[in-house]
Amino acid sequence: MNKKNLTKVIYENIKTILGALIIAIIIRSLIFQPFYIPSSSMEPTLLIGDRIFVSKYTYGFSRHSFPFSPKIFNERINYKKPERGDLVVFKTPADNRTDYIKRLIGLPGDNIQFINGDIFINSKKIFRKEIKSFSSVRCGKFSFKAQFYEETLPNGVKHVSAYNKAGTLQNTKVFIVPENHFFLLGDNRDCSKDSRYLNSVGYVNYVNLVGKARVIFFSNDTVKGSLLNFWNLKNSFRTDRLFKVIG
Repeated sequence: MNKKNLTKVIYENIKTILGALIIAIIIRSLIFQPFYIPSSSMEPTLLIGDRIFVSKYTYGFSRHSFPFSPKIFNERINYKKPERGDLVVFKTPADNRTDYIKRLIGLPGDNIQFINGDIFINSKKIFRKEIKSFSSVRCGKFSFKAQFYEETLPNGVKHVSAYNKAGTLQNTKVFIVPENHFFLLGDNRDCSKDSRYLNSVGYVNYVNLVGKARVIFFSNDTVKGSLLNFWNLKNSFRTDRLFKVIG
């Protein structure tokens, strides 16, 4: 191969790679982005080792829709309001970098309070019924027994949550959600850093919303094995969670 042909081949390869990179950035920024679940804060809905697709277009776009959150604009473009019960990925207000996923409970102007473990939204207790008694959920490296409930939000959306009756947040002050902010909770109520912790998470500004969780596309039990230990993958692969719709 002469020098001219070699240069042409290199140029075509670079052009192909750049084209693929641009397409990948567009898809990741504007359509869907994969996320890994590293913690147990959303059990039993999401488990450690779940990998999910998040739709980036559901709430419109902000600077956090793009890689590295460039400060190109401060508001949202084509903004669509989230709904109660949505599983939302967002950048934590504390550093505007860390991705969290929680369930949207409170809308702007809402009053939220926990009384004896029950959630009150605008002074009305949300309906919940016990569906499983004292099942095991994880919290960090440990597991504990929790009560499972099906909760029904004011808009009719149902979800399952886990409570440890010995938890420290059975009773809270009244949280008043500011304008253009949201109140989000983990489904694993006694093992979740969420909007109840005002100094570390608190109310989430609508600019910080990244997208809505849609589907689990892969899941493996990290206790039994990891993707790096592929020879154990058959023992850790959760086939029952493959392509499970979550939002």
